[in-house]
Amino acid sequence: MTTIFGKNAQEKSVNFGTETAIPATIIECPPIKIIGARVYKKTTDGLKALGEATIEKPGKHLRDKVKAFKKQGKKQTKTTKGSSAEGTSKSEGTKTYSKFEDLEKFKEKAVKVVLLSELQPSATGIGKKKADVAELTLNGTIEQQLAFAKEKFGKEIRINDVFEVQEFIDVRAVNKGKGFQGPVKRFGIKIQRPKAKKHRAVGSISPWHPATVMWTVPRPGQMGYHTRTEYNKRILFVENDPKTISPPQGLVNYGILKNDFIVVSGSVPGPAKRTIALRHAIRKVDKNLAKYTDLQLPYGTEEKVEAVKEEKKSEPAKEKKTEEKVEKKEEAKPEKKEVKEKVKEAKAEAKEESKGAEKK
Repeated sequence: MTTIFGKNAQEKSVNFGTETAIPATIIECPPIKIIGARVYKKTTDGLKALGEATIEKPGKHLRDKVKAFKKQGKKQTKTTKGSSAEGTSKSEGTKTYSKFEDLEKFKEKAVKVVLLSELQPSATGIGKKKADVAELTLNGTIEQQLAFAKEKFGKEIRINDVFEVQEFIDVRAVNKGKGFQGPVKRFGIKIQRPKAKKHRAVGSISPWHPATVMWTVPRPGQMGYHTRTEYNKRILFVENDPKTISPPQGLVNYGILKNDFIVVSGSVPGPAKRTIALRHAIRKVDKNLAKYTDLQLPYGTEEKVEAVKEEKKSEPAKEKKTEEKVEKKEEAKPEKKEVKEKVKEAKAEAKEESKGAEKK
């Protein structure tokens, strides 16, 4: 997390119009590559896939993960029915994947169209290279979904194509794992008195009847590493140039930004360098929530970087000025001493004259 400064734009707030510190989170968003599309139909057992189409050659790191893509282009042998093992008629061919036009045949039966996307963590500096695959849901009618999927087929989607500044989003992620913990840390129960048999446990976990431990009783167990969703986070910035926010030494516990990024108000579940999911807000939200104007990025734009460089260049000149001031002070010291001595001599003479006058 980081801190951003801006003016509070909530009209009924106590500090309306004043500059405030805003807790915010920087999220790096490398482009997502669309490697395919999938069509679903509705059955009595739920949604079932009708068919899917993929591009011929996805990214290198995804081919290392999904071995089926590596088999593309290899020669295959097909035997005809009734042919013997020795005298088989073989026809060589290549393995091909279904094209996008094949999906349009299922338009009448289709209920839902999703995009198959390849996440590219190797484009960042977090150290992870193996790509992840995710489904992206689409809105609109089936015709609109198919048209959009055909337009983005084999292309990349950037963060500014989906989200805008001042828009509310939901964040879904796996939070920090803390392992096996007791009920005091897990639920915050009270520690028992010194005379009790057990100090960090619930005094009574259940009654005799019903003879069962209810799920509402705090018990030890796994804490953290759960999937959680936080709602209504306002987007403060959507930027394409990482130099506007990434300091030369990199962000703490993360490193140097290399791709597009967004800045979200508040915190986000999970530790740094963990993959998260973003979506449009699905709950009603007050439009005045986290509303700010005149926002400033925490680490500064290129203008601030240039200003810092100019300050560093002017440091030798400052040192010369300080040396000159020291020399002047040293020159002024002997003059002050001479003045003090003359003042002392004048006082001594005045005292002697006054004593002589008294004796007379």
